Amino acid sequence: MKLSFFICLMAFLHVSAASRAQKINLDKNNATLRETLNDIRKQSGYSIICDVELLNEAQRVNLHLKNVSVDEALKQCFMDQPLSYVINKNTIVIAPKPPGHVVVKRFLSVSGTVTDEKNLPLPGVTVKIENSPTGVSTNGKGFYTINVPDEKTVLVFSSVGYQTQRRAVGNARALNVQMTEENSKLNEIVVVGYGTVLKKDLTGSVGSVRMDEMQKAPVRSFEEALAGRVAGVAVASGDGQPGSSSTITIRGNNSITQNNAPLYVIDGFPLENADNNAINPAEIESIEILKDASATAIYGARGANGVIMVTTKRGKTGEPVLTYNGYYGLQKNRNEVALMNPYEFVKLQQDLNPVNAEKRYFTNGLTLDSYRTEPGINWQDRLFRTAPMQNHYMAVNGGNANTKYSISGSITNQDGIILNTGFDRYQGRLILDQKINNQLKIGVNVNYSNASSSGSVVSNSYGSLSTLSLMYSVWAYRPVNGTGNSDDLIDELYDPAIDVNNDLRANPVITAQNTFNKRVTNSLVMNAYAEYNFTKSLKLRVTGGANRSDQVVNIFNNSQTPLGNPLSPQGKGGPNGSVTNNRINDLLNENTLTYNGVIGKHHKLNVLGGFTVQQTNFNNFGAVALQVPSETLGTSGLDEGTSSTITSVTSLNRLVSFLSRVNYSYKNKYLLTASFRSDGSSKFAPGNKWSYFPSGSIAWRLTEEDFMKKIPVITDAKLRASYGITGNNRVSDFAYLATLVLPNSAVYPFNNGINKGAIKTALGNKNLKWENTSQLDLGMDVSLLKDKLSFTADYYRKTTYDLLLNANLPPTAGLPNAFKNIGKVRNDGFEFTLNTTNISNTNFSWTTNFNIAFNRNKILALTENQENILTNLAWDANYVNTPLYTGQIGQPIAQFYGYIWDGVYQYSDFDKSTSGVYTLKAEVPTNGNTRGSIQPGDIKYKDINGDGVVNADDRTVIGKPYPLYTGGISNTFNYKGFDLNVFFQWSAGNDLFNANRLVFEGSTRLDQNQYASFINRWTPDNQNNDMFRVGGQGPYAYSSRVVEDGSYLRLKTVALGYNLPAPFVKKIKLKTLRVYAAAQNIITWTNYSGPDPEVSARNSALTPGFDYSAYPRASTITFGLNTTF
Repeated sequence: MKLSFFICLMAFLHVSAASRAQKINLDKNNATLRETLNDIRKQSGYSIICDVELLNEAQRVNLHLKNVSVDEALKQCFMDQPLSYVINKNTIVIAPKPPGHVVVKRFLSVSGTVTDEKNLPLPGVTVKIENSPTGVSTNGKGFYTINVPDEKTVLVFSSVGYQTQRRAVGNARALNVQMTEENSKLNEIVVVGYGTVLKKDLTGSVGSVRMDEMQKAPVRSFEEALAGRVAGVAVASGDGQPGSSSTITIRGNNSITQNNAPLYVIDGFPLENADNNAINPAEIESIEILKDASATAIYGARGANGVIMVTTKRGKTGEPVLTYNGYYGLQKNRNEVALMNPYEFVKLQQDLNPVNAEKRYFTNGLTLDSYRTEPGINWQDRLFRTAPMQNHYMAVNGGNANTKYSISGSITNQDGIILNTGFDRYQGRLILDQKINNQLKIGVNVNYSNASSSGSVVSNSYGSLSTLSLMYSVWAYRPVNGTGNSDDLIDELYDPAIDVNNDLRANPVITAQNTFNKRVTNSLVMNAYAEYNFTKSLKLRVTGGANRSDQVVNIFNNSQTPLGNPLSPQGKGGPNGSVTNNRINDLLNENTLTYNGVIGKHHKLNVLGGFTVQQTNFNNFGAVALQVPSETLGTSGLDEGTSSTITSVTSLNRLVSFLSRVNYSYKNKYLLTASFRSDGSSKFAPGNKWSYFPSGSIAWRLTEEDFMKKIPVITDAKLRASYGITGNNRVSDFAYLATLVLPNSAVYPFNNGINKGAIKTALGNKNLKWENTSQLDLGMDVSLLKDKLSFTADYYRKTTYDLLLNANLPPTAGLPNAFKNIGKVRNDGFEFTLNTTNISNTNFSWTTNFNIAFNRNKILALTENQENILTNLAWDANYVNTPLYTGQIGQPIAQFYGYIWDGVYQYSDFDKSTSGVYTLKAEVPTNGNTRGSIQPGDIKYKDINGDGVVNADDRTVIGKPYPLYTGGISNTFNYKGFDLNVFFQWSAGNDLFNANRLVFEGSTRLDQNQYASFINRWTPDNQNNDMFRVGGQGPYAYSSRVVEDGSYLRLKTVALGYNLPAPFVKKIKLKTLRVYAAAQNIITWTNYSGPDPEVSARNSALTPGFDYSAYPRASTITFGLNTTF
């Protein structure tokens, strides 16, 4: 007895006077009394004297106490125990209850399992006795046990993000509870720069993507699914080629000549050149779009174009959960272009050149009528295919109070709808969070991906060689050859009727099958952190990261490709190839100190301070070899060829930053955010390396005011205003320095020898600095009818100044121009987002999400004495020196530029001589050709200046490629276990330049097929005003004839899923099982005559909305399942 007493005393006697506390916090599930008393000792600093054997015989304890006194904690511990206690100053003495005292058990034991709406166990749910501090928490399997006084007891189940549940015990001893997610959107956590914030406390403009909707139908990369999902976010996908990337702009283009892409922050790692193919959308937890300066200024010099925050799924407390998501689908081209059939094609050849047509198509007794029944060759059918795609994703997540983990991997295979094209990705991720003690937590996040795309880059411009484009060959290759046997067309690379010196078209099927163009990107992103809590309110976070991206591009042109055939002028003497290696190494260190506390009752304060360093190193190496003697080895045999070109580029830049932010809230009613960042970049000259980016925002939650609380229909209402300055450092490294080249031709005689010289190709400018953007945002967030209807509205004005433009220089400078910080652009816009719960009951629900965004872009200033910028496109040799775009002061950055089409010259426009010769009347303007050469049926343009001659002075704005507004609407229906999602997206008010029509409506190239629309060309018997005659296209010029309305409404996604019943799923040893079918790119309503209105084959701020030889966008149908084990 004495020995056990002594042991107990010593076990409890390690007391530190500094640790004495007045309040006790306990969270115990089925714990021993000894363990519980030891926690009380540590928190209070009291000594405890007792007999150990008594404690061993005591009942186990279930307690959930917060901020209670020592006496109250002991009362709860000794309730229904055969022991009593006495507190004497700072000592607790424990002894048996007096003899004869009968302990009557006055409690009932209740246990059960708590699950979510998907029947998955919920760990960490608090289960408390109503109006009592007694409580427990569910374990990793969602299980709990609690002692209650009697059947009248009411248990309260609560957890963050879920609605609180109340259950009366009654006669039940097993009480299972299913929690439902909290409907209120106000408590949603939003990821912002260097932290998180409750949605209700946001003072800036941040758009969130609904991941549950985005993942209803499978997509290869998350950027594909962003289009139409977030107001103010424009996603321009150049075409539908597997592996191709999209161009994302947020609230319009800020820069004329520099990069307008947003900054990506993936799990806290800022990346200017993120490889979005490296992330599997299935592993994304949330995506936030930071739009206004209040949200983006914390990223300073990289925040002007907006910030996309991507957060992947992390481990959670609970038993391991194994997830599998997989799908298999088929893709098909449903936008085949209508071409001339054999009869129409031969009739065109007869009109173009009767002599040539007679020799080529009317031999062996063939007549024009013979071709009415000729099936011909459908080259589109031969090139396009129904292509499979599949994806398999597996992940295991779990953890406990100290360790949380997530391990995932995925395989994606997508064949392209064009032969020999496709995309493959192999990806894996490891995330580990480890709690070392109550103060220190560390973690690591590693993602590796291997992504490869292969086959012809269909939208490749090939400079001005338009006839090298694959889609040109598909549409241009003739459907018949005039012999009655088309084998030579099908089996040979070149059509024998074509002069390859003037026309580079080749058999599209043979070209696609033999093209070797493989781009492999290996990406490794590693991010580790340590987080130390000095107190509950003060936290230090240190992060270190590395990002390495290696891309290898292998191209080999064998003798069966236009670029490798010895007969072709572009064949470079036979088979040839190239290897290019691009390597990017990013190193990052971030250090932030955060205070988050409450001062008094009404003042909430969050203060952030930090220091970051990031270094980016870029290396490029490339080699080209010609006349490779062996085709068998491909690029492995390039060393046997003739070396043509070797390139090597190395570049390095560093960014050092200091940052700070303050969030203040008074009574949850008045909110204030202020941030400041200072960035120093090696890209700029000494004296301009540093710049400063402040921002501030305020918000007023009206519903916290007494006068608003009387209006029950309004759940929440908030007004916001922000202003700030951000920068754009997307310029070339060391752009302030002059550029020298050392060509072999640059030699000069000196000192009896030939010496190497250098040529200056660009002048330096030590005054170069950042492009800066100031932004004003006024917004409001309103929630009505208990969140059944909520909307967000924002007006913004962004002004970008100190634009980097090529300014003209005086002749004495030696070069015509150089970069200067000069010019100004403004974007004004309005965004509106609406979320509604239309119906919600036990079996059926219907929700709607709608967004729309308007943006107006305007140039305010250019360089000295410059009123506009004219931009050429290199796509066809006939138009290489003709500008297609203009950017004018007071107008958008880019508008289509050319002649206004005025129909077709009719007989009434001519004087007819007695000999039957037609001469254009003197009062009728010409079309650029001489008056005597113009004939009825020729194309006609408007004479803008009225001088009677159409020339360069008559060119004007002929179209606007930027949309007036964009948006999307999503409807989700749930009925019992079924769910249906229907998503539409649209773009309105934008024009497209359909350059395909310049080539395939009226071309004079012999033996080239053309669009079926040219059947309706002008003839003496068909004197229409819509299509010129054969040979009547006039001088090569851009005109409004091929500028078309690019507006569209697209049924983007329909996804139908079914969650199998829980009893059945449990029988087959699963936790959840959902099967689904989804279709994408289903129907498009548009007036655009081209294959697809969602196109921009040469996309940049200065060249939007151009369509030529784009890879068609596939319609897809997929079948898949989502399950957890």
